[in-house]
Amino acid sequence: MFDLIIIGAGPAGITAAYEAKRHGISHLVIEKGLIGNTIYNYPVGLTVFSTTNELEIGEGRLSPAREKPTREELLSYYVRIVLDNELNVRTEEKVLGVEKLADHFRIITDKDNYESLAVLFAMGSMDYPRCLNVKGEGLSKVHFQFRETYPWVKKRALIVGGGNSAGEAALFLAQEGAETTLAIFREDWENTDPKQGCIKYWVKQPLEKELQQKCLNLFFLGEVIEIREAEVELESETGERVILPNDVVFVLIGSDADLTMLKDIGVETVVGKYGAIPVYDEVTFETNVPGVYVAGHFTAQRHIKGAIDASKQLIPQLAARIHSLK
Repeated sequence: MFDLIIIGAGPAGITAAYEAKRHGISHLVIEKGLIGNTIYNYPVGLTVFSTTNELEIGEGRLSPAREKPTREELLSYYVRIVLDNELNVRTEEKVLGVEKLADHFRIITDKDNYESLAVLFAMGSMDYPRCLNVKGEGLSKVHFQFRETYPWVKKRALIVGGGNSAGEAALFLAQEGAETTLAIFREDWENTDPKQGCIKYWVKQPLEKELQQKCLNLFFLGEVIEIREAEVELESETGERVILPNDVVFVLIGSDADLTMLKDIGVETVVGKYGAIPVYDEVTFETNVPGVYVAGHFTAQRHIKGAIDASKQLIPQLAARIHSLK
């Protein structure tokens, strides 16, 4: 019987495990992928535009070669936190379900069953990307994550999306020799409010430079009509139908967390800024089901700093409760 089982080994889950060990409660982290799996799925070589103090968990400093860390430097930092602190993390093990028992929980995975007094859902959402729901979206040339540029050099690439991920993909592809078109709603391109998920200025400015040098094409989108093997049919914001020759499509319009396991044990949800999220106490991060907690992409705090802060806030309170029961 563990005091706490944490589902997900991203920044929220690793921080929760680190704090659980500091506060003397037993823990187990179960991760279907790798340590820092969401970060692992970032584009290769990406610079993470957060300051180091927003990304650090505790002991051990994040010391990037430049001002901001790369994807690889950040992954290495989180791996070292796990290894150096001997955190109890099981990777490449998928949680299939969570059962609410009389006074504790049973966590069922594809490898074993575990029991705990409390459960923290700290999973990411990149594995559940949003779709356009258009004809041809199931073709092999359509991707919902962008990893690297080099397979697409001298290829005709279309990126659909209006946020930072789409902007970064368009920038990387344009800079590395792909014939790149960014299909974006005009209001998303002209949006400058960071709180509304706009393309951040450190991506927008070099994109504008690529436009000036005619290395990038901008298409103000009405809707995507159809994706075909060698072309894509789009409708512009004015209603004009356009057919673009095409080799690869990246649909980068956001993603959602999978709330199925939470709903199955009675956790209530509400639709927020980023879609449906669990109902939770903003002080304790406990849901309406006693003993079930959320952090990271399962809350309104979607960035790494918020995920880390949530775990630092909730674990001491949870540890005090568990100690009082023993």
